[in-house]
Amino acid sequence: MFLNVTGTEHAPDPGSLTAYAESAIAEDDTLRDARARAAELGAPTITPAVGATLCMLARLTDAHSAVEVGTGAGVGGLWILGGMSSEGILTTIDDESEHHAAARAGFSAAGISPSRTRLITGRAADVLPRLADASYDLIFINGEVIDQPRYVREALRLVRPRGVIVVHDAAAGGKIADPDFTDPETTAAREAATIIAEDETLLPVVIPLGEGLLAAAKAPVSETDSSTS
Repeated sequence: MFLNVTGTEHAPDPGSLTAYAESAIAEDDTLRDARARAAELGAPTITPAVGATLCMLARLTDAHSAVEVGTGAGVGGLWILGGMSSEGILTTIDDESEHHAAARAGFSAAGISPSRTRLITGRAADVLPRLADASYDLIFINGEVIDQPRYVREALRLVRPRGVIVVHDAAAGGKIADPDFTDPETTAAREAATIIAEDETLLPVVIPLGEGLLAAAKAPVSETDSSTS
């Protein structure tokens, strides 16, 4: 993985700053192979720029534990693990067992020990409530937009102080800022964003990469305590 300063790969809209950001990240063979497996399965993937953002956030938080909703073929997991502590463990959830088989192949090809990944097959709505409070440094929500509010509420419980929550497809296909759209998915994306915006322990930012990222950093313990007293 390296910076591609010519910006020739993965360029969706030539001439725009977003297009350059999306094209500026090149991936290694392991990630390209994971993308090929995803294409064969019809599994959703994130863009390289979104992956690089996740990797950077994992490194900035010195992530020792992370949760991913939506394993796919392991593209996101590879990026997250690349930024985590060398002993860090990724818990990744998907309801398709064939997605997990593909992800395991990618993790193995990248030389990632099986002890560093916990792949749980099931519905995230059922799995997340079983995870421990305040135990994760990075939570990546990459599931159905309609379920974002539920996942965000769980993420608020799961994230540690100084940890980060990242929601993918936070723009609901670009509709979230247009009041004329009141369909269930757009409404759900707005609700998820509102939950984050109204939580005084979170510092949010919208990042216009991929399908739109909404990232929010949890305050340190002292600031969290003062905001709730």
